[in-house]
Amino acid sequence: MNYKQTLEYLYSSLPMFQRIGAAAYKANLDNTHSLCELLNHPENKFKSIHIAGTNGKGSTSHMIAAVLQAAGYKTGLYTSPHLKDFRERVRINGKMISRNYVCKFVEDYKESFERIQPSFFEWTVALAFDYFHKQKVDIAIIETGLGGRLDSTNVITPLLSVITNISYDHMNLLGNTLPLIANEKAGIIKQNIPVVIGETNTETDKVFLQKAASENTPIFFADQEIKTSLVKSKGVSTFIDVNVKSKQIVFPFTGSNVIEHLKVDLSANYQLRNINTIMMSLALIHPVLPFTLKQLRTGLSEVKNTTGLLGRWQVLARNPLVVADTAHNEAGIKMLLNQIKKTPHNRLHIVLGMVNDKAIDNILKLLPKKASYYFCKAKIPRALDAKDLAQQAKQYNLNGSVYLSVKSALQNAVNLAQRKDVVIVCGSNFIVAEVV
Repeated sequence: MNYKQTLEYLYSSLPMFQRIGAAAYKANLDNTHSLCELLNHPENKFKSIHIAGTNGKGSTSHMIAAVLQAAGYKTGLYTSPHLKDFRERVRINGKMISRNYVCKFVEDYKESFERIQPSFFEWTVALAFDYFHKQKVDIAIIETGLGGRLDSTNVITPLLSVITNISYDHMNLLGNTLPLIANEKAGIIKQNIPVVIGETNTETDKVFLQKAASENTPIFFADQEIKTSLVKSKGVSTFIDVNVKSKQIVFPFTGSNVIEHLKVDLSANYQLRNINTIMMSLALIHPVLPFTLKQLRTGLSEVKNTTGLLGRWQVLARNPLVVADTAHNEAGIKMLLNQIKKTPHNRLHIVLGMVNDKAIDNILKLLPKKASYYFCKAKIPRALDAKDLAQQAKQYNLNGSVYLSVKSALQNAVNLAQRKDVVIVCGSNFIVAEVV
């Protein structure tokens, strides 16, 4: 099969959560263990950092990878879902896995894998682990797909486990309370492997503390150890001061407890929360993977260029300002709206599309009533019909028009917007994927 045929096989023959939802979710790791055994356990043959969380895990993964790349380490990065190209999921030093490697891997293992009947995600995890091992990466940053305890990536033994935060998402699979969701994410905490929790939360801290105690592993709450403050935003960059709260702790790469004017080439102020997590994580892995302050600064100032990060407050055009952001759950939408408030503008235009298995009422009630809405549907089976979305939105006094495609919705929003307006594309990864 050529590359196009290979992707069609993966998409059509295998259950894919991003396209069809819960029907593709496997509530155990049996298949992944079987695949790894078939591949002679590549997951045990490279160093890794494991990252879970409701929001921010993608940005966190990319930023940590960017710093390690700047330090000269051959750095693998596994993330999901992809936005434009399937190969975004598997990268080394920012370069996507080759089409030939994908085709050859599927060709070599198609027959034996089919006996195991893996999901699309299980296939891609096996592909990533095989690739990172054979390419002899120094370190791989592995992002969970969904949850943690039963996520296919949860067969690695990492140097460090990271859980960015906990909020409501995928409740039909992970549980409908924050402690239940936290329990699933806490599944990546392993014996004697340090864990960083990005954000403290009175409802979930106990879950993590109990799990860490049971695994005899040190636990660090990043926002209790580190404070970040915004210095300024300039263009597509953010400048941040970072301070260690405890006088007993210093950044091992500076010998100090302060880093001033740290430039991050991601323009959203909500990245401040992620920086706490990233800095705590980097401090903990520094003894194994040392780097300099200069390399830290270089990495964080070139995240998008060196890792290929897309869809996080991504500026598509100016006058009017057009921004795409993958915010798609309550916490993500709240952070996005906060960023919009800090962005000078006259009118707000929102190109909105969602998937059909989300608790969308919780999101719709957060959205501003004065904005103009452009309802649309992504080109996947799991997408919510644009007319249905518009009807539900109307119950919250969110008014606008329905469009046949994401691109036509965006084009109409841009045509109707004035130079000092802001156009936001959000609600789903798949909506953003069609415009970035």
